[in-house]
Amino acid sequence: MTNTTIFQKIIQGEIPCEKLYEDKLCIAFNDISAQAPIHYLVIPKKPIPSLRDCTEIDKNLLGHLILVGQKIAEDKKLSNWRTVINTGAESGQTVFHLHIHFLSGRAMLWPPG
Repeated sequence: MTNTTIFQKIIQGEIPCEKLYEDKLCIAFNDISAQAPIHYLVIPKKPIPSLRDCTEIDKNLLGHLILVGQKIAEDKKLSNWRTVINTGAESGQTVFHLHIHFLSGRAMLWPPG
């Protein structure tokens, strides 16, 4: 038995979201726990737990996710944004379905966290 993540429930339409984009490979939506004035997620519909679980087969999907996030940034007229993929609990990953954070609208400090 596998646990259904909140992201799988969003993909299946069981949980509503502020959808920004959707195609056959992915969905993008605003993060409900926003860490910046603009904070959205791009997630694959394929259930990949984390970046460490990706394989050679996923390379085109990964590129697609990044380009979808870039298109949304362009649509929002963003000139600067931070892109984050947390991998594993110690990095801050709380939902174990691969997702890419896109954050903007405030200065991003370095180092993060």
